[in-house]
Amino acid sequence: MTDRYVLDASAVLCLIRNEPGADTVKAVLADSSISAVNLSEVIAKMADLGMDADLIDAVLGPLQLPVVPFDVAQARVAGLMRPATRSLGLSLGDRACLAQAEQSGATAMTTDQAWGALGGTSKVVLAR
Repeated sequence: MTDRYVLDASAVLCLIRNEPGADTVKAVLADSSISAVNLSEVIAKMADLGMDADLIDAVLGPLQLPVVPFDVAQARVAGLMRPATRSLGLSLGDRACLAQAEQSGATAMTTDQAWGALGGTSKVVLAR
């Protein structure tokens, strides 16, 4: 079964921190995946907060979030999105999430309000 949602790093961090929108992310968690690029962003943010590897694993493990490798096809899609998303400030991680969602026919979930301005074929839902 294909996941219906691809979570952006901001959505996972929202869930972990129990911020507004966490309930929205939690509701789709069992039907979601994350790009390896976005997982790296989540881990980096947690490390910035002073968490060590064991604690990060302890927090992320129970989420049981499938991690999708960032492959050549996704790299191509994400790279080609750059001109259309640059003015919105979307990062490589943002575009990796969108590329995975596009490739799998899923909906990308984020807390980044700038994604609301995306047009085209991208299916996006804002967690808050």
